[in-house]
Amino acid sequence: MFSNLLRSLNGPEPRPLEDLDQRRALAGLMVRIARSDGRYAPEEVARIDRILARRYALDPAAAEALRREGEDLEREAPGTHRFTTAIKDSVPWEERIGVIEALWAVALADGERDAEEDSLLRMLANLLGVTDKDSALARQRVEAAP
Repeated sequence: MFSNLLRSLNGPEPRPLEDLDQRRALAGLMVRIARSDGRYAPEEVARIDRILARRYALDPAAAEALRREGEDLEREAPGTHRFTTAIKDSVPWEERIGVIEALWAVALADGERDAEEDSLLRMLANLLGVTDKDSALARQRVEAAP
């Protein structure tokens, strides 16, 4: 299903991703954040589905299918650095703030700030070229949202 994406991620230099692979990679990254604290809570799964549906104008079934592809990809994907580099090379900087907001929304979905999630998010923001300040502002926007 995503053998080309995995080849790209595992190659010597990750290459920019096509649109569908960008979507899968973001879904996989959100799953990685959700699983980073050792729990994959139903609230996190539901939040991932809502984010994917809203971000890509998908119906609930398509968003769920994309999340499931992200779960599979997350299990098979290489280290977080290569995974994130492929997204960075494919997504304009302005949209990467939205990626960080999506990741914060998933990390905070279960109502707890976990040290593992915080640490991973800080690393991801850096790898995506987003400053700590911009990441903190993204988190604050997510926390303030209804």
